[in-house]
Amino acid sequence: MNAEQLLTTRFAKKIWNPFVKAVKEYRLVNEGDRIAVCVSGGKDSALLSVLMRMLQLHSEVRFEILFLSMDPGYSPERRQMIERGLTSLGVQPYRYETKLFDTVAQQDKNPCFLCARLRRGSLYKKAQELGCNKIALGHHFDDVIETILMSMLYGGQVQTMKPKLHAAHYEGVQVIRPLYLVRERDVIAWRDACGLEFPGCSCAFAAKAEQEAQSSSKRQEIKRLLADLEHINPQIPKNVFNSVKNIDLDDVLGWHRGEWKQTFLDGYQD
Repeated sequence: MNAEQLLTTRFAKKIWNPFVKAVKEYRLVNEGDRIAVCVSGGKDSALLSVLMRMLQLHSEVRFEILFLSMDPGYSPERRQMIERGLTSLGVQPYRYETKLFDTVAQQDKNPCFLCARLRRGSLYKKAQELGCNKIALGHHFDDVIETILMSMLYGGQVQTMKPKLHAAHYEGVQVIRPLYLVRERDVIAWRDACGLEFPGCSCAFAAKAEQEAQSSSKRQEIKRLLADLEHINPQIPKNVFNSVKNIDLDDVLGWHRGEWKQTFLDGYQD
């Protein structure tokens, strides 16, 4: 059974249905869209590529897709591994090269944050050049709830990834996240059922961390915390997600929208 057949049979409930639900509920795809599906070579973007291709085939909404892949400076071995995985799925992306890894390697602090920011900017710019009005990224449900907890515990604020947003500094371009309701464990199960192998991060910083058996990432800390909490109460991930959908402004100390700020004391009557 191939990758697409698995998504409409064994993984219909866990992947295909949540994917379609997110697309419809958040109105991610519209008539006439030209969508750049960003393909990094990892499991998430590989799944996203297959799902978007299936959606294009079966949806009544007519839209175009372009698979877009940036090479930030992969080693030949990593590049070949990525190409084998994508080829097995029938995905042939538009490729372009950058020197992003060389730039990030010069940074001592927060190299992963810088890498992600530069990678997104490069992809947004290239997609815009290619006439795309939307960019599809492979962030899944676990990325969303991890971001919520990270913003609270390390940022002192309530913030999350939205299912779609307008790309800053790139007029007319929107970012969409069609895997928004798909759990990472189900992505992994699909990958394994397909017999696929995808490399992890390929930069020098990640390689060094792996060699030293260290995990300094705050996201990894949050991932482990959520796993422990879910083991105790399986409802916790969904509760974290729902918490940013049910904010009552009468029960918080303060809030803001842009430069406009307000606290519970404003308008408070003794």
